[in-house]
Parts: sequence; C-alpha cells; structure tokens
Amino acid sequence: MPMIDRRSLLAGAGALAGAVSTAARAAPLPAQDITPLRRETVLADGWRFHLGHAADPARDFGFGAWQRSFAKPGFELTDAAAPDFDDSRWDTVRVPHDWAVTLGYAPPASVPKGKEDFSAAHGFRAIGRDFPQNSVGWYRRRLPVGAADRGRAVWLEFDGVFRASMIIVNGYHVGGSESGYAPFRVDITDFCNYDGTPNQLTVRVDASLGEGWFYEGAGIYRPVTLVSAPAQHIPQWGVFVRATPRDGGADIAITTDCANLGTTPASLTLRHSVIAPDGQIVGHADCPPALLAAGATAARDCTVRLGTARLWSVEDPALYRLVSEVLIDGVAIDRVETPFGIRSLRFDGRQGFFLNDRPVKLMGVCNHQDHAGVGTAIPAALHDWRIARMRDMGANAWRSAHNPPAQALLDLCDARGMMMIAETRLNSDGPEGLDQLDRMIRSSRNHPSIILWSVGNEEGHQGTERGARLSRALVARAKSLDPTRLTTQAMDSGWYQPGAATAIDVVGFNYRTDQIAAFKATHPDVPVIGTETASTVATRGAYANDAAAHVVRAYDTEHPWWAATAEQWWPIVATNPGIAGGFIWTGFDYRGEPTPYAAYPSTSSYFGAYDLCGFPKDNAYYYRAWWRRDQPLVHLLPHWTWPGKAGQPIEVWVHGNTQSVELLLNGASLGVKAMPENGHLVWQVPYRSGVLEAVGRNHGHIVARDRRVTAGAPARLSVGAERVRLRADGDDCAAVRVEVLDAAGNPVPTADTPLRFALSGAARLIGVGNGNPTSTEPDHGTTRRAFNGLAQAIVQSNGQPGGARLVVSGEGLTDATLDLLFYGDR
Repeated sequence: MPMIDRRSLLAGAGALAGAVSTAARAAPLPAQDITPLRRETVLADGWRFHLGHAADPARDFGFGAWQRSFAKPGFELTDAAAPDFDDSRWDTVRVPHDWAVTLGYAPPASVPKGKEDFSAAHGFRAIGRDFPQNSVGWYRRRLPVGAADRGRAVWLEFDGVFRASMIIVNGYHVGGSESGYAPFRVDITDFCNYDGTPNQLTVRVDASLGEGWFYEGAGIYRPVTLVSAPAQHIPQWGVFVRATPRDGGADIAITTDCANLGTTPASLTLRHSVIAPDGQIVGHADCPPALLAAGATAARDCTVRLGTARLWSVEDPALYRLVSEVLIDGVAIDRVETPFGIRSLRFDGRQGFFLNDRPVKLMGVCNHQDHAGVGTAIPAALHDWRIARMRDMGANAWRSAHNPPAQALLDLCDARGMMMIAETRLNSDGPEGLDQLDRMIRSSRNHPSIILWSVGNEEGHQGTERGARLSRALVARAKSLDPTRLTTQAMDSGWYQPGAATAIDVVGFNYRTDQIAAFKATHPDVPVIGTETASTVATRGAYANDAAAHVVRAYDTEHPWWAATAEQWWPIVATNPGIAGGFIWTGFDYRGEPTPYAAYPSTSSYFGAYDLCGFPKDNAYYYRAWWRRDQPLVHLLPHWTWPGKAGQPIEVWVHGNTQSVELLLNGASLGVKAMPENGHLVWQVPYRSGVLEAVGRNHGHIVARDRRVTAGAPARLSVGAERVRLRADGDDCAAVRVEVLDAAGNPVPTADTPLRFALSGAARLIGVGNGNPTSTEPDHGTTRRAFNGLAQAIVQSNGQPGGARLVVSGEGLTDATLDLLFYGDR
C-alpha cells in the first residue's frame, strides 16, 4: 500500500509556512451547509458473492490457472474480473459481510494431545486449510464512476477485510492487504473507465490462514467507501489534529497533507475552521498560498488558538469539528471534515491515570469484534448498542483485542465517552508489521477516545532482548506518527526481564494482578495497568457446574488456573492509586477459544460479563455495583425456580453497593447483613417456592430492591427493543430481546422453547442468537431456541422508509409482536 510522504515538498519551495489565528466568526455553520466538494459513496449494497476454492482453479473462477496469473495486467487473473462475467447465480449480499458465520461446524474426529486449544480456537467453523471449498470468497459489483470523475483522484477505502485480499478493477490487480484488520486504501484513478463503459470491481478474499486464536470471520466485514476528489486534494488520513487544553482554552495544532495529482504545479491555499459542539465557528486559520509540484504531496502546519474550550471527558464527550478546505484562486475545490476532542492524558506511576488533570480509574473491558447472528459484520448501530451495555455496567474504557478497531466503533466511543486502547496485530518491526501499525495510527489518531497505543499481546519473545528491540522499534514509530499518546503492551510474564517492559511507557499486566504490588515496589515510577484481568467463566443463567454438558455456574467462582475472580482482582486495583486500572477479559462472550471446554459443541468463550447476545450474566452486576457506586444497586442470584428441590439449601448471592441488605423469602426476613467493600453477600436458603427478595438500605432507608419469583410453565412471549424508531438508511438496526414468560408474566429462567421469527415490512432479519456457548443452530435463519429464557433477533433497515413488524412464536405459547418504524431515507 503506498503511503503519503509528509516530507515530499516541492524542491525550492522551502518549508511551507504555517499560520496562526484566533479570530472567530459569530455565525454558526450547520453541518448541512458544508457542501461536499468531494464525493464519498459507501458501497454497502449491490454486491454479489460466491465461494471460490483455495486449491482448485477450476472452482476458483480460473484464478491461478495456466500459471500465468500475473503475466500481463488485464483479464488474465480470473474469469470473475471480466465485465461480462455472469454472476446472476451468485448471492446478493450487503457489506459489511461475514461469510464464515454462515458456515457449518466441523469438529475434528481426533485431536493430538496438547492441541485441543488449537483445534477449538476458531469455534470449529469449517474454514481454513482443511476446508479449501469454504475459505476463499469472491465479491463483485459495479463502481459508480463515470465521465464526471475524469481528471480527479479516485480511490477505494477498505476499513477491514479478512483476510488476504486482492482488489481488481476492470481486470487489473490494483492492490490489497494481507492484514485482516488494518484499514487500507487502493488508488484506482488510472484503472477506471471514464467514457461510459461500466467499471467492474472484483475482490478476492482468502481466509485460509488466520491471525488470531479466536473467531475472526471471513470477508469484507467492515465498510468500503469510494472517494472521488479533485486532482488537488487532501488525501486519506491527511489531517492530524493535536488539541491541547491551555488556560481554559486550547491550542489546536493542525498538520494537513495536500496532494497534487495534476500535470502542472498548483498554488494551493489551506483554510481551516473549528466548529464547536454547539455548531458555532470558534476559530479559523488561513495558511498562505504555496506552490505544489505536479505529482507531489506536501504537509502544511497551522495553529488555531481557542479562548475557551469544552473538554472531552467520559461524562461529557464533547466533540469539535475541523473543516479543512483546499482553495485555488480563492475558490474551495476540496473539503474534509475531521471530528476531534480537546483533552489531556497523563499516566503517573504513583498516582495512576489522569484525564484533563483529574484522576480517573480505568474500569475497562477487553473485547473481540463479533456478535450473535452477524459474526464480525457488526453494523454501526449494533456497535453503539454494545457500547451502551458496557457503559450500563460502569465501564469507561475498552481494549480492542487484539487488533485495530473498526472506525465505526471509534466514532461511537468518541461520541459516548468510552476510552480506548487500540492494539496492533503484529509485534514485529518487519515491513508488514510497521505498515499495519502505520495504518492503525494514521487512520485513528484524531479520535479523542484513544488513550494508548498497544504494540503487542502476550508475545513469546516479550521477556527477551529481541522482544525489547521489536517493541522499541514499534514504540518509536508510534511516537513519530503520534507524539501525543503513550504506548503499552499486554504481557503475561517477563516484566522484570530486559524485554518489552523496558521499551513501553505503560506496563501491561495480563492477569497476575496480585503480582503488581511486588513490581511496583521495585518500579514505583513506572505506570502500570491490568491489560487483562479476571477471566471468570460462566454460563448465563446456570448455577451448577456440569462438565458433561459444558455448563459453568454463574457465581463468581470459576476461572482457569491463570486467571482470577472479579472479587479477587478488582479490590487490588480499586485500592491502589498506583495502578491506573484494569480491563476485564471480557466484556462480551465471543466465538472461538471456548474456555474452559476446548471441545465441541462449545463454540464460543465463557469469559464475558455479558453473553454473545449482550445479555448480562450475574458478574456484570458485581461490576455495576462497584463501578457505578453513586447508583444504589442490589442484584439477586440465582433464579428461584427449582422444582423437586423443596427444603434443599440453595446458595443465594447478592451483589450490590448499599450499606446493608436484607433477604426475605415470601415476606419473612432471613436476616440483614452489611455489604463488604468491593464484595458480595451469601446466604444458604432452604428452597420454598414463592418470592425471594433483596432489600438494600443506606442510612436505614430503602434505596434498592431485587426479587426472584418462582415461575410456572412457559405460556407466552415478551418482545422488545430499546429503539423502535430507526433510520431508513439500510444500516440502522435494533437488537430485539425475546423472553419466555409464564401465564402470570414472570420470566421462565430455564425455558429452552424453540422460537420462530417472522418479519414483514421495511426491514430484514440479519441474525438470531440466544447466548448459549454450546448452540450450533444457524446464525442466519428464522428459528432459534430460547436459552435460559432468552433469545435475540437483529432487525435492520432495508433502506426503505415505512413500518416493519416482527412476530415471534413458539409451540404452545402466545405470540409476541414488535412494531418498528423506519423514517427518512438514505
């Protein structure tokens, strides 16, 4: 991938001078008044898809046949690149798209001893070298490029394709990416037709090889954008904003790349306007004209001083917008808008993390990037819903494990006040490793949510001198691209050795939280975070271990040998100001790495505080209690439906943060207990059906309640969504919760009723799930069993305004109906 050279200046022009301005116009500039001088088209619809074959050219549309694939540019590569190729029998799909989530499962007949985790890592999907018929995917669509684009710069932006991708335009191989996670750009200017002849885009994706030890999906699973810009323009990732709070205001340093793809030199002027969160223009800078040679790219530096500034924070994620314009002879020919935030970051070895000079404990979650029903092809609205679940729990930070995050996720973290550790996939200073790091940082460094760059995770060489050299090179590259942020690396050993810990700014501890104090005793000034903590395992809604059924009880007691419970790690971090915070493994369950049962039919992990659908497990309420202490909470577990166990003791826990909790069964008090700091309460209660209730009090006043009611037989369904009014943009979606109830309306906590989903109107059903880590039912379909009383459907706009109705039914149950309204248009 060609990279923009910030130092490619016109010979003889000298350093391009910057400009400083504090002047502000009083009139607001609404977003709709910013006329787009470039055209950006999200290529979501109109795709055709078909599986190829990783071993048989005849089944891979001729790719690799005759051993002359790259002999000549043109149509030698593949039959599927020809403009008249008949793809009418290919599937019609929408991007983002993950084809792996539609594949069946293929557990091996036998696994060599010691390789169980390797076999289970990707959740037993039938993909990889053993399944060549499933491991290559082909995409085709026409590009909306024509005569109006002649003489302009035209390129494609891919936010993420898993994995090795080959981009073909009009038969020409124009680029691609080996990385399944780093965003990339492909310049297609010289390969397009501008005479009315159709422009054909073909993409080959080979997911035969993985990059992780978890489910990674397959295909064009993040958005693709076509950009047509003037010949003189700001290239992709060409604006870098550094906003520094100062004396109640802020200094805004701006570096802007300008490119001239024309055939003659051009005199370019840069104009920047800063728009505050309320829409007012609060600052601007005009950089003087500078001559830019044909074919050159140059960097311009400007500074804007704001007299007052609203700082970005977790509580108030205020976002500014920088509007950057390229002018020739006073006329704007290109315009780019860059959201940014104004905030300061500081890590201190003795006092922890500071945001805007205020101490903030990082209460974080690590997350992979898949969800029930859709796999890795997560729509932006579902990203938003997932962030909201973590914020509900009290999390203020997110670690993108173990790869660069989606731009949609970062945009939403910016908007929702969720801090982010962005992590590169390769801990290597080889060309590929450096290129992936470059792409991650250049694409994402304007996001205020990012507080650290992570250069690795549990690397085998982390404690060695080689590990130090590699991480030091990555850290140096990161700081050359972004001097405003520090770096970290997630390590599970080697902290005392002359390895990566000596190369990074903030030392990451994966687990071993109880060893941090000893490290701090000898390294008191070294900032430290728990990059991975906990790894408690649980099956949502289950309260007894059953190894044969692959079920783990949901009390905070079960974890692998190397991990800890929530209540073991959090008090250490909460009470030590020198530990900046911790990131639990994980916020959500994820496909693959099915710990503690690395055997079929376990196909997803058990680590999440929330399951694969985003339904909370009981541990989520432990964190909710102590991460949101200002909001009183009590949470009871387990459920109270135990037929055949009359008189037998049931282990009852209460998570909460009230000063005391009283437990009552059928109105009779079972005692009052004081809630221990960062702890929980336990009773042993002989089972009697009825109502179990916990009452939380502060200073003698009731401030919180929770109750569990013995349920009868399943009788009806409840269906609902947080939003039923959605945009008719083809992307917006709702996560629909389905719950099985008894005749009295009580949840039936053990129901596994088969459910049917019928959707009509202006929407499509893009996935279903239930949070069961052993479920092997299809993610794409119209049926799903409830799991411990719950199921989920993901309903998405089909791009047309109007209403939609989802009817959920089950044998012997009263149907439930949800009406949704999709408004506006694309």
